[in-house]
Amino acid sequence: MKTSIVLSSIFMLLFSCKEQPEPPKVIYEKGTPQATQIAVDTTSFKVADLPILMEGTKYMIFPVGDIRVFESERASYGSSKASHESYAISNYNRFEITGYFDNLKFQHIDSLRSKSLTDKKIQIQTATYLDQIALKTKKQLFIYTLVDADTNNDGKINQKDIKSLYISKANGSSFTKLSEEFHELIDWNIIEAQNKLYFRSIEDINKNGAFDKEDKVHYHVVHLLEKEWKAIKYDPF
Repeated sequence: MKTSIVLSSIFMLLFSCKEQPEPPKVIYEKGTPQATQIAVDTTSFKVADLPILMEGTKYMIFPVGDIRVFESERASYGSSKASHESYAISNYNRFEITGYFDNLKFQHIDSLRSKSLTDKKIQIQTATYLDQIALKTKKQLFIYTLVDADTNNDGKINQKDIKSLYISKANGSSFTKLSEEFHELIDWNIIEAQNKLYFRSIEDINKNGAFDKEDKVHYHVVHLLEKEWKAIKYDPF
């Protein structure tokens, strides 16, 4: 009897640990990808990190997001749970801000007024200051990887949706999308000798909602010193 119970438990454990397929990042209706724009929740409890000042700039940056609530086991009370809040919105490593946060506030060092990067509901994952481009050309720019729409229609904007590439000036102005709609960003790189940004994205050619080897990879280049940034396709082959 005990043996059968043990075997049953092992079977259930193995079944539960079986790798599940990744849910689709895109939902289609009649062959057309659909995305839901989610309004900003004004009732949520927003907090901002302490200001960050990138070397050589005159604008302080405040990452903004929701307080995160975590549950943990109480060691002295068996399986009961305790919740605690985290007021940390982002992580800062020289010239790059990372995390999952809602917005950035920009404030000139000689001003008391701040300006939001955008008024749309987004999830920023990285904000990278191009310090070497700034030293060389005096043009101060940020590159962002973020989610800007609920592409899987689950009512949330998070890392389960399509990731896009954006650019702005160091004061948050001229916030511009570089990647194409419904293209998942793969990666990006700066070639400082050319003052150019290169990036790759993938298009869901077979319309299965996922991004895999059956889909098409696109290659783009952006001239960073141009007055208007435009992603130009190129073929490395």
